Amino acid sequence: MVSTDSTPELNPLFRLQYEQAQSCYVLLYPEGMVKLNQSAAEILKQVNGVDSVSLIHQKLTAQFPEASDILSDIKEFLAIAYDKKWIRYV
Repeated sequence: MVSTDSTPELNPLFRLQYEQAQSCYVLLYPEGMVKLNQSAAEILKQVNGVDSVSLIHQKLTAQFPEASDILSDIKEFLAIAYDKKWIRYV
């Protein structure tokens, strides 16, 4: 379970970038590419190795005030990203 005090960072084997040809954000890695949906991209754009999950939640809530409580969605996505080794915790 992801704690709100945890601080995620992108695994150095992956690079997040906007791919014009795909019209979306992708995660690039040596073996290929993962196409991200908008929600996943917005969360990963906040993952910097400095901000805690709690701070990421605060920033995304401020950025998307129309969204309902999104903390559980953020934590669920980060758990999946961790399992896929896209992120790690510092």
